[in-house]
Amino acid sequence: MRPVTVLAFAVALGLGPALAQTTGSINPARAQVPKPEARPAAPGLDSFLKTLWPMAQARGISRKTFDLAFQGVTPDPSIVALTRKQSEFTAPIWSYLNSAVGGGRISRGREMLEAHASVLAQVESRYGVPKEIILGIWGMETNYGSFKGDKDVIRSLATLANIRYRGDFFRDELLTALELIEKGYVERNELRGSWAGAMGHTQFMPSSYMKYAVDQTGDGHADIWTSTSDAIASTANYLKGYGWTPGLPWGIEVVVPEGFDHNLYRASFSSFRSAGVRRADGGSLPSSGEARLFYPAGHTGPALLLTANFDVIKKYNSSDAYALAVGHLGDRIMGRPALQGDWPVKAPRLDKAGITDVQRRLKGLGLYNHDADGRIGTGTREAVRQYQLRVGMLADGYPTPALLTRMKAPR
Repeated sequence: MRPVTVLAFAVALGLGPALAQTTGSINPARAQVPKPEARPAAPGLDSFLKTLWPMAQARGISRKTFDLAFQGVTPDPSIVALTRKQSEFTAPIWSYLNSAVGGGRISRGREMLEAHASVLAQVESRYGVPKEIILGIWGMETNYGSFKGDKDVIRSLATLANIRYRGDFFRDELLTALELIEKGYVERNELRGSWAGAMGHTQFMPSSYMKYAVDQTGDGHADIWTSTSDAIASTANYLKGYGWTPGLPWGIEVVVPEGFDHNLYRASFSSFRSAGVRRADGGSLPSSGEARLFYPAGHTGPALLLTANFDVIKKYNSSDAYALAVGHLGDRIMGRPALQGDWPVKAPRLDKAGITDVQRRLKGLGLYNHDADGRIGTGTREAVRQYQLRVGMLADGYPTPALLTRMKAPR
């Protein structure tokens, strides 16, 4: 009999699970993972396990559990190949959203809303997380359980830890997976998941399971693999744990008036209302609360006011695109309208090399202190916005060819 447990999941990086199946990126809804680093050739797995055993023993893992976990385990060469697979194309956000919120996910989500109405209502009442956000994450992660991954998690984590992919992150996740077995939370053969070790309906890493997984059914086992009820409750528990604010929307599409002062970036809803910002659907902005102005594809595309709850979704996956897709998918499942702003599909865009160039130049100006990786994240957007304010450009935080041309111009 396994003990009743309250456990959890984590946060990684990349564009999210919808693309993780093809690009090999790790789903950010798992755990904040450090950037890859240069590493020497990996030793054999036997040598790695010899160094791992003292660490496992220090965590209270028995030799019996350790030997059982690694019996017959060999490195997985397909996983090593995935770590080296790099996309040469940065997909525009509108393409990502079309893929993420298309393909039957909305209709399937509505089926799940009806099929699991009772548990979703219970969980929403208990944790304060709206049912549509849970459905959005579930849909994005595994298309409602249709592709949870069937790799041996111990083998996957051992392979990644052995080559020191992303430092010690996967080694620590492997040790936590061993703890799960030792404590009887899961059986060895239950540890099945993605190539990067994420598991279950909503793809928890072992450390996340340990913190936030919930036994909603009361059968003594937090089963995120086969119990939709446990997976739903665990996801809500995770979001609550990261500070979800009940009653606050994740974001609202808005129309920004001509001549808007973009120094107003993070403010109360009432301040945005006073500045002429209005809801795109004609409704009223909330009477209380704060938000920040966000242009996913620059000021010529849709504009949104995002709240702290958007940032909570990003604790599941650190990508803006992913969090936007989760919120938008949830809205569509509930019958709310699609984003109304036109995407700048014909506007010139920077490729990965161009974005990297922008990041390097921002770094040289002291505005950006992250790696120049060619990806548009929160740090890049804020640095671009600061530069735009400095030089008198419209501060939408979005890097474009025109911005790069301005940065290259003699000062």
